[in-house]
Amino acid sequence: MSIANSFNRFAKWTSRAAGHPQTFGIALAVIAIWAVTGPIFHLSDTWQLFINTGTTIVTFLMVFLIQNTQNRDGAAMQLKLDELIRALKGARNELVDLEDMTDRELEEVKSRYTRLAEKARTKLQTRPGKGDDDQAETGSSRGSGKAATKASTTSGSS
Repeated sequence: MSIANSFNRFAKWTSRAAGHPQTFGIALAVIAIWAVTGPIFHLSDTWQLFINTGTTIVTFLMVFLIQNTQNRDGAAMQLKLDELIRALKGARNELVDLEDMTDRELEEVKSRYTRLAEKARTKLQTRPGKGDDDQAETGSSRGSGKAATKASTTSGSS
């Protein structure tokens, strides 16, 4: 097993363990024990240095471990979203790699979608007798429309 694989497994395990309620309880217990021992050690500099050093080391290491799991989760989420874009009929496949675009390119895409949203709002406001419950219709204009059809048949049968 490679070092990278071992690190990834360790990072995932640590991230899960760090988010567990029992881990929080253990951390509280350590702080309580440290606080109770303060008078025993006359609140000395060494006593304070002990907790400061311990928390600094734990925090320093946790930053790297948590960043690793967030990077992996982010990459997995991007791949899932890319697959959804790719699979939807009528979806714009050029949106698949947005995370790799420059800030300027992202700003151009954002302004295009802002204009589309403004047009859609204007169109919605100019329709007589149509309210906010018209969202399913506007959402079904893209993709296969199966979800909107299913939603409309389901809501009609209630």
